[in-house]
Amino acid sequence: MSDTEWFDRPMGDPIRLVPYDTRWATAARGWCDRILRVLAPLEVVVDHVGSTAVPGLRAKPVLDLQVQVPRLRDESAYLPHLSALGLTLRARAEAFRFLRPPTGAVRAVHVHVCGIGSAWATDHLAFRDALRADAATARLYEQLKADLSARHRFDRGAYNAGKATFIRGVLADRGTGPRS
Repeated sequence: MSDTEWFDRPMGDPIRLVPYDTRWATAARGWCDRILRVLAPLEVVVDHVGSTAVPGLRAKPVLDLQVQVPRLRDESAYLPHLSALGLTLRARAEAFRFLRPPTGAVRAVHVHVCGIGSAWATDHLAFRDALRADAATARLYEQLKADLSARHRFDRGAYNAGKATFIRGVLADRGTGPRS
């Protein structure tokens, strides 16, 4: 992601995995509903992705939501509305935009905006679905995340980079990518 432009990138907060919480699904549905309401009548697709979307999987206690929009570059169609929900643009790349609560606020949600049907969207959904469908793969991923969080507790870049090879392998095994 060397082409990613970051804004106010938070540094130094520790990576902490917690046991799966059944309330994550309910909280994610609430966020998805709010996003759909503020973006109406724009045709969007909102999904709960990431580890909190996989029942039983330990995760960082932050919901990852994916919002697919018709035209990613038309930020005026969605950014003001997502900002009204208390989200701040943190990163911009060709394939996605990343929003989260402002520095100092509780980090309960990350919102990843991408184009409808894009490789970015498809890969994230395929990986989530692979973890949901295969408990052994989910456990391997959970162990990898635990190992990485112990080694890179304060380095999110290294933590995420360490997961990338595993994710690419799972997508390749399923014949779905990665394409992004």
